[in-house]
Amino acid sequence: MTDSAVQTIRWQDPRELTDVGVLLASGRLAPRRFASRAEAEAWARPEDGDEVVDLNTVCQCDL
Repeated sequence: MTDSAVQTIRWQDPRELTDVGVLLASGRLAPRRFASRAEAEAWARPEDGDEVVDLNTVCQCDL
């Protein structure tokens, strides 16, 4: 294997690998993904009880 073929993969703490989601008033997560917190906030309906949440999709870590 040549030096140019070797790739360095930077380690990331799994507690920092988060997504943004919307917890619906029913207690279920919205069945879609959001590109940003702003997009999730625009989609959510807080007046109906929806809540924008940070999700860790790798582990069940406290955020």
